[in-house]
Amino acid sequence: MESNVVDFCRDLIRFDTSNWGEGKSNGEREAAEYCADIMRQAGLEPQLFEKAPGRTSVVARMKGTDDAAGALVVHGHLDVVPAQAADWQVDPFSAEIIDGLIWGRGAVDMKDMDAMILASMLQMAQDGHRPRRDIIFAFFADEEDNGAYGARWLTDAHPELFDGATEAISEVGGFSADIAGTRAYLIQTAEKGIHWTKMTARGTAGHGSAVHRDNPVVHLAEAVAAIGAHEWPLEYTKTTRALFEQLSEITGIPFDPENPEPLIDASGSAGKFIAATLRNTSNPTLLEAGYKHNVVPGQAQALVDARTLPEQDQKVASTLRELAGEKVDFELMNEGPALEVPFSGALVEQMVQALRAEDPDAVVLPYMLGGGTDNKHLAKLGITGYGFAPLRLPAELDFTGMFHGVDERVPVDALKFGVRVLHRFLLEQ
Repeated sequence: MESNVVDFCRDLIRFDTSNWGEGKSNGEREAAEYCADIMRQAGLEPQLFEKAPGRTSVVARMKGTDDAAGALVVHGHLDVVPAQAADWQVDPFSAEIIDGLIWGRGAVDMKDMDAMILASMLQMAQDGHRPRRDIIFAFFADEEDNGAYGARWLTDAHPELFDGATEAISEVGGFSADIAGTRAYLIQTAEKGIHWTKMTARGTAGHGSAVHRDNPVVHLAEAVAAIGAHEWPLEYTKTTRALFEQLSEITGIPFDPENPEPLIDASGSAGKFIAATLRNTSNPTLLEAGYKHNVVPGQAQALVDARTLPEQDQKVASTLRELAGEKVDFELMNEGPALEVPFSGALVEQMVQALRAEDPDAVVLPYMLGGGTDNKHLAKLGITGYGFAPLRLPAELDFTGMFHGVDERVPVDALKFGVRVLHRFLLEQ
């Protein structure tokens, strides 16, 4: 199983499944067929689904012994964000092993977890283990955009695939962080909502040498600057408050809700993720205007990536419009709800027990993800989702910086640890 997980991870990285968004993608077909082949080796009957050629997801169900027990969805995504090879020390799709780490796009997001799922699934079959509850294994396309060719579409078009499912696990949780010398594992029990918009400023086109009081580039620039500079207030959800209270216990640093920075700093590299969960965020990410140096265009556009706390979508939308002003119109491009589920119950206990079986000194904490996962789409079907892709990481590794980053890599030892933990967890289902 441990050798398989390394091989599977490297093989998956070598499939260039880059997703640029808005339907532009290298496609996931070859990676999906690879997963389907391993599913067949495990005695399952995978089904491949495509909304468009090459945009392939694969799903298979491992039958349990108790038809009345709610099924568990164990899912990953096959696509990755693009990588600029010139920026990397190695070919981002070579999956080289250097100094005990597997390098490549997708090494942490999330072909490492895909490999763990496949290796554990295959081991269960080889050992003749049959779970109590059905386990639905799914590898989705298009998570790195909006799921329109993956989980979003599949849960709308083929909800029967998930009949009986009550819970799910996927990325981004279960990884370790060094907190004031204590190794803590962060299980994702919440994730922020997605509110992606396109701003369009319209004005009067004309010669670049003239006096222009209705220049859409200026209108847009003012809106972008206002949104980029806006300071969203600190707000704590049940998950983030519980996390900070436990961080305070570990570090001995008092929890001051008005000043969380000392505890964020004490969280090491995980602090980058944690900081983004204490407020709504809105970041302009793309600008587009004009077609010639001496022509004022008739319109200018920008994209804004906003991430929302639970039940704050409308508040964020109205604030963005107010900041942008009357000269700018908004178009909603992508949305998904914020999720927050309890850090309790049998499934959470099984995660904690699996971690502690491999790392007896483990401290396990809940946290909120600042981004989003395909659990949003499964939530439409009443499925409660968690982030549990376990990894025991060296304290010096900037793991959270690897997500969508240059020189993405995962330690081989962490991957082997992760598949042992995941396997223990799945054997309890």
